Amino acid sequence: MVKLNKIYTRTGDDGTTGLGTGERRLKSDLRVDAYGTVDEANACIGMARLHTATTHPSIDAMLSRIQNDLFDLGADLAVPDDGKPLGYEPLRITAVQTDRIEKDIDLLNKELQPLKSFVLNGGTPAAASLHLARTVARRAERIMVALAQDPHEHVNREGIKYINRVSDFLFVAARAVNDNGNADVLWVPGKNR
Repeated sequence: MVKLNKIYTRTGDDGTTGLGTGERRLKSDLRVDAYGTVDEANACIGMARLHTATTHPSIDAMLSRIQNDLFDLGADLAVPDDGKPLGYEPLRITAVQTDRIEKDIDLLNKELQPLKSFVLNGGTPAAASLHLARTVARRAERIMVALAQDPHEHVNREGIKYINRVSDFLFVAARAVNDNGNADVLWVPGKNR
């Protein structure tokens, strides 16, 4: 159980933050950037849910589950598996979570109009918000992949798969709230030449 009694501790005033292992890292560290960007994607989903809560309740429920999973992913990233005993079982993203989001993608995708062009970020307010969340999730994925390239760091491979599926889900959900793709704004190559 998480218990937060005091929000400011002053321990980060030197530009460092604590990982779940107790290790201190610079706030500019790639691992901190990774879980911070996952948190940013989560906040963007929260903004999108302002639009989906009443208009698309089934998608909103899916987004709610994803938001909780993204906190799990942040916890996963905040406790690197360096082989040292922790005294507790760290929270990790699992294949069950990835499988569930794939089922949600498939459910939404079967109702969509086939794509004939790339989709511009827009349409309804809900779709525009979901597209913004998607781009932040893609950035989180890029940072996680970069972190995983460091031989001294460990990143849960299932976490990378999960964040990849999150961005896929957000793309499909944006199309779904755009009247199942009928209200998508399509890219017209060279339109303004």
